[in-house]
Amino acid sequence: MSNLNRKILLLGNGFVAGPCLRYLLRREENIVTIASRRVESGEKLAKGHKRAIPIALDVNDDAALEKEIAKHDIVISLIPYTHHARVIGASIKHKKHVVTTSYVSPAMEAHDAAAKEAGVTIFNEIGVDPGIDHLYAIKTIEEVHAEGGKVLSFLSYCGGLPAPEASNNPLGYKFSWSSRGVLLALRNNARYVENGKPVDVPGAELMDSAKPIYIYPAFAFEGYPNRDSTPYNKRYNIPECKTVLRGTLRYQGFPKFVKVLVALGFLNDEEKDFLHESSAAIAWNAVLAKSLNSQSASEADLIKAVKAKAGLKDDDESERVIRGLKWLGLFSETPVTKRGNILDTLCATLEDKMQYQAGERDMVMLQHKFDVELKDGTKQSRTSTGLWFGEPNGDTAMAVTVGVPCAITTQLILDGKITRTGVLAPMDMELAGPLIKALEDEGIKMVDEIL
Repeated sequence: MSNLNRKILLLGNGFVAGPCLRYLLRREENIVTIASRRVESGEKLAKGHKRAIPIALDVNDDAALEKEIAKHDIVISLIPYTHHARVIGASIKHKKHVVTTSYVSPAMEAHDAAAKEAGVTIFNEIGVDPGIDHLYAIKTIEEVHAEGGKVLSFLSYCGGLPAPEASNNPLGYKFSWSSRGVLLALRNNARYVENGKPVDVPGAELMDSAKPIYIYPAFAFEGYPNRDSTPYNKRYNIPECKTVLRGTLRYQGFPKFVKVLVALGFLNDEEKDFLHESSAAIAWNAVLAKSLNSQSASEADLIKAVKAKAGLKDDDESERVIRGLKWLGLFSETPVTKRGNILDTLCATLEDKMQYQAGERDMVMLQHKFDVELKDGTKQSRTSTGLWFGEPNGDTAMAVTVGVPCAITTQLILDGKITRTGVLAPMDMELAGPLIKALEDEGIKMVDEIL
């Protein structure tokens, strides 16, 4: 590919796009078109960058999308994953490469044969989770196999969280993206492999499955399984592995608090007449009373009803939950922002009270733990650990650890260092090796230890 005028189409202008854009613009030959529904959004991102060109583009307009794709050498899709298959299809038609940070969906995978025939690379799952987690899992697994060993157990936990000093609310969590998306994920079913057998966790029991996860003594984490881990024996080429679990990290107390919200019906998105925008104003204590079928909206009566409904005992943990509900204002006469159902109405309050404030920073914690049997029968544990903090009033850790790997992958494709075609994810060292090296050059790395 020529070094002159490499044209990159960046779809989306969310918080991840900034670090991605700045990395790509280090190279004088790169010109980045920032496409967003409203050109003003792209203009804000492009400000101060001579080779960044903001445009307005509706990705649902197939003709307009294809017209822009045809002008460029490669497409980065940072828009919601539901649009990726459309973008990939249009890109293959015009023989353009694509990079996304999203999991490969069946709709995306369906384009594999066409991508190979067109000779284009469709590279996915290259953020932090999925992304950096894949790279260092593959690295250790291939090292163990090269030594003649076996991976008997693979446990991986990742969390995007407030830094400790910013975890100052009942959930120990703050929203850098859709609060609805975060809460809906807590209703997902999960599946993993334990001692050679699949274990299914219904969404209603997901928080019950949470347990303490010990990484560094300074952190009190709990973790629970994330989505479906059962394909990873095959994806990571560890058929011998008897336990495989990929999970989510949260601060201690988060699962208990969410479990109470579930018990109270606050993760329910069923429409409620009294929460329609056109309905009369209503306070949080009245909403809670309706949810609990309580005749009284007094704080004392509501607390009793909450404890009964959620099965809370009179202990310190329960008191912490009650204090958290008070902090959210659920026992108060504060008017709610009505959004049609309890879940979205709760989200309005969470978004108001649980945003990052000026000067606060986030962090990303990721650890793999491998139980290994060596060729001579010796058993050992290996870990790969990454901890990254955001910059106060600057880039978040999440934006950097998603945006920079995405940009690096894009650059490696442009430079001809990744040439494999089809719908890809970094599942072997041929793909993962160059990415690890480039990431470590940026100071983004995981630390490997043998225990």
